[in-house]
Amino acid sequence: MAKLPKAFEKLIEELQKLPGVGPKTAYRLAFFILKMEKEEAQSLSNSIIDLKDNVRYCQICFNLSDEEICQICSDENRNHKQICIVEQPQDAISIERSGEYRGTYHILGGAISPQEGVGPDQLRIRELLERVEKVVPEEVIIATNPNVKGEMTAAYLLRLLKGKVPRITQLATGVPFGGDLDFADEITIAKALQSRRTLDTK
Repeated sequence: MAKLPKAFEKLIEELQKLPGVGPKTAYRLAFFILKMEKEEAQSLSNSIIDLKDNVRYCQICFNLSDEEICQICSDENRNHKQICIVEQPQDAISIERSGEYRGTYHILGGAISPQEGVGPDQLRIRELLERVEKVVPEEVIIATNPNVKGEMTAAYLLRLLKGKVPRITQLATGVPFGGDLDFADEITIAKALQSRRTLDTK
């Protein structure tokens, strides 16, 4: 069987580094890119470079931003005494789409998972504690994903935050266990926010 051109094989190899992209999907995507007009392929390439050059993490909440401080953290109309803790930037985006929340966020950068070698030190928990001490929020909402890793992280955060924050709440079970916020619809997230339960802070 004739070998594919080196450039084609290299593209397939790089595409497989993307999450959820296996050999067959990478093969189809490579053919799709090959059929694109050169200008379209160049635009795709430029967008990736632009993303790497200009998108950074907010210095306060670690959400995605094109400035040192993101739009949410710099918005005076947001409630800066309310912090919603989520695992990833896409979780914050999902909550924003619900239109229910007007506070700020703190992006952990993942969830505790001993099996995957991810402990508290690999997450932005130290930064969270420093921020809580500085801001002294009226409420912290724990909005980690409703799965084993998310619940483990939520329990760990509750132990750390007890006595430091007057009100700690967690999203209600409108979000199904085992799911991710990124895949929940806006109405489900809005109801989970509205019905969030208060955790014991003493």
